[in-house]
Amino acid sequence: MQVIQQKLSGGHAQLTGFLHQPDQNAHQTALPAIIIVPGGSYTSIPVGQAESLAMAFAGHGYQAFFLEYTLLSNQAPLELAPVLDLAWAIQLIRQRAADWHVDADQLTPVGFSVGGHIVALYNDYWASALPQTLHVDAAVLKPQQVILSYPVISPLLGFPKDAATLAKWSATPTKLAADQHVSATNRPTFIWVTADDPIVPATNSLAYATALAQANVPYELHVFKHGPHGLALANHQTAWKTDAVQPHAAHWLELALEWLADNQK
Repeated sequence: MQVIQQKLSGGHAQLTGFLHQPDQNAHQTALPAIIIVPGGSYTSIPVGQAESLAMAFAGHGYQAFFLEYTLLSNQAPLELAPVLDLAWAIQLIRQRAADWHVDADQLTPVGFSVGGHIVALYNDYWASALPQTLHVDAAVLKPQQVILSYPVISPLLGFPKDAATLAKWSATPTKLAADQHVSATNRPTFIWVTADDPIVPATNSLAYATALAQANVPYELHVFKHGPHGLALANHQTAWKTDAVQPHAAHWLELALEWLADNQK
């Protein structure tokens, strides 16, 4: 497996990839790609967890990347800077698709916590604001689908918890309220969350799913009954405390892989 690292435009973001070398005996040598967008409250990037998540998908035949994006320590207010980082990453993967043996029509960002916020906003803006900002055709930025894991959806729905932090995110919080910007151009979306998440209320996921339903965008929503925030793989590999090993919630990965395979038909 080849490991690549690439700095992105703007200077603060970096894309890391774990790439399979093509099997010349395989029917398909260009593989679908996932881009892990980890959490960290916009203050840090849990690189070890991001690597574990990427490798979990790599083990199922994906070209797997993870994104280190702009943080509050790099820019405040943050506004849409991390969303632009994801746009640069997807544009780069498309440009390097032949070199990296990626199926350019099968790119899926997978966001966790505030990474889910980034991906949800990207899903809203890839066809509208982002092409104008980056001066590119929307087709270059189009994801095939997106996956949201216990996502922050709106700063108006319980996270962040205080006005001072919110002010560091944006002077206009409604711009970052992903549920308020869903349209018919949003791509199919898989969402999973735990009902008793004590950090980012499950109402975030429910609000986004409702907005998708109202816009007639295909979605799948799984609400597991219990689990702390930041479950990642929900197993011993990524558990940050004992209660973060949740075998029932850990089924999210199998469900997401089945959903991805069904979308590739």
